Amino acid sequence: MSTLKRHSIYLFLLLFISSTILSGCLNRTSTEDEMYEVLENVVSLEKEFEDQQEPLVELEREEKDIYSQIIALGMKEFDQIVSLSNEALTIVGKRQEFMQKEEDSIQASKKEFGKLKPLIGELEDENLKKKANELYDTMMERYESHDALFANYTKGLGYDKELYEMFQKEELSIEQLEEQITKINDTYKIVLESNEQFNEHTKKYNEIKLDFYKAAGIEVDEEGNSQ
Repeated sequence: MSTLKRHSIYLFLLLFISSTILSGCLNRTSTEDEMYEVLENVVSLEKEFEDQQEPLVELEREEKDIYSQIIALGMKEFDQIVSLSNEALTIVGKRQEFMQKEEDSIQASKKEFGKLKPLIGELEDENLKKKANELYDTMMERYESHDALFANYTKGLGYDKELYEMFQKEELSIEQLEEQITKINDTYKIVLESNEQFNEHTKKYNEIKLDFYKAAGIEVDEEGNSQ
């Protein structure tokens, strides 16, 4: 079994501009006030998303270490393999919990962000409305990329669970393991692609959001520009 390679698991990064009103409040319309409130509520709602990153990555590292230990053992150490695989199964369950919290945070963000659409229609400045629509479309693409990311990460977790359950069967063949590892690697490859798209959309969204704030006369600082 030592010839098998473990799939890679990836960290999801969120890059949000955390904005603070400095001045220019007198130049803003009530619609812009409402839009600002929605956009900053979205940042707050995704705080839960950010909080899941570090513990999720730590769990992935722990699981990878256990996998390496299992691969290093021969089938004569079957009892130890069973024990280690049970530890890994526990970690897979915890990863699912953290990932679900992340998804819940994103969905709450999406619900709040939906309030922006009718407000955009109330804007009188056509240039500002154009920027707002671009902001909206970019964020919706970001949500779509996270939908794909979450779906495939969850699928990958299912394959991980199957893998550790397979390790508990003494009659397990190298062919069965190789087939399972291929499924896992293919799935996490899609996760990585979705994650890259998600981060690209997030970066673009932050840039457009800053442009929108400037066009609306909302002065902000950028100290919270990265996680």
